[in-house]
Amino acid sequence: MTELSHNIKEESSVSSEQRVSQLRDLIDTLRIADEIAKTGYLISSSELADLMDINASAVTSRGDHWSWRNWVVSRVRREGNQILWQLEKVD
Repeated sequence: MTELSHNIKEESSVSSEQRVSQLRDLIDTLRIADEIAKTGYLISSSELADLMDINASAVTSRGDHWSWRNWVVSRVRREGNQILWQLEKVD
């Protein structure tokens, strides 16, 4: 079985309820990111990685200023061994 046909088979085996649940989780994630941006909270690399559902090293390897979905992510400062990031909503 080719990788493409395997991926298509996996997608079709995911139930409608599972897809809706995944979309709800996505909406929750985007709302959290929006609230972080609106309030101006700074978040650590590990918190940002959790929000984006990626490895923390993938966050820091992207550089000091980059885009993620509807936000610009900027490295603001370092506190001890933590890098702090700020999200800014892009309209």
